Amino acid sequence: MHDRHAALRLRARLYSLFREFFVQRGVAEAETPILSQAGNTEPNIEGFSTTFAGPIDVGPRERFLRTSPEYPLKRLLASGFGDCYELGRVFRNGEAGRSHNPEFTMLEWYRIGFDHRRLMLECAQLVRAALVLVDRDASVTTVSYRDWFRGGVGIDPFLADDAVLRAPLADFHIDPEGLTRDDWLDLLVTHRLQPALPQDGITIVYDFPASQCSLARIRRGSPAVAERFELYLGQYELANGYHELNDAAEQRARFERDNLRRRERRQRESPLDESLLATLDALPDCAGVALGVERLLMHLLGTRDIRDVLAFPFSEA
Repeated sequence: MHDRHAALRLRARLYSLFREFFVQRGVAEAETPILSQAGNTEPNIEGFSTTFAGPIDVGPRERFLRTSPEYPLKRLLASGFGDCYELGRVFRNGEAGRSHNPEFTMLEWYRIGFDHRRLMLECAQLVRAALVLVDRDASVTTVSYRDWFRGGVGIDPFLADDAVLRAPLADFHIDPEGLTRDDWLDLLVTHRLQPALPQDGITIVYDFPASQCSLARIRRGSPAVAERFELYLGQYELANGYHELNDAAEQRARFERDNLRRRERRQRESPLDESLLATLDALPDCAGVALGVERLLMHLLGTRDIRDVLAFPFSEA
């Protein structure tokens, strides 16, 4: 338990660092709803829901615990609030144990006039500032998704056919049933590329395949790329950022594609965030990023068990 006490004290120092970092940059702290009328359509993320027992004139009874503060923060941005961040709890239904806790802390922030390339460097600055708390530092390497694959497994992820993508994974005996091209790319990342990342470095990968766009803009070209980045600290993904899409019709189409995938997987469809879609066309040109606070704390404390950085993990909550 005393080790958890040390982790809690370090967490408190980290929160102070976050707030000072953003004060210096004129980024305002915001607090948005934890319960929402809308869920997350992303097929690989499952949320929690609960039922409101009061009057029915306030909207649907069923409410969803947020999986991130992204949608309400974007509504604030669209209303003219300006650069902002939120530090708070989010909830994802699924695994609990060494690697995941269904309730965890996310730091998410948005910068008007930034693209993903500029924001990823600010994100690295924040992580390096956090490392100073434990008298450490890390070099920063940036690499495009395409060059990461070319250098790591000798494959062009945009042009290689599925058989070529599967070949470096043969030793893992993965069941191919139902796996898409993007699934194979993700498996190459987790099984081949991530394990080769330097343990004491920050690696930022940017410009993903357009099929992995999520809420990012797509930059047309040959090939087209999703303007997003992922930041790795050591061998663990720590943050995921985007040059944000501000096209409501395109975002609605992506949400609907997500729900189609959910139907195909026999997952429950998720209600769309109509409040976000109603304001998204007014979202200023901006970039945003979400950072997993427990992942960062785990690295700072040199542990591979998320339970070591929580006051009380899910099994004790």
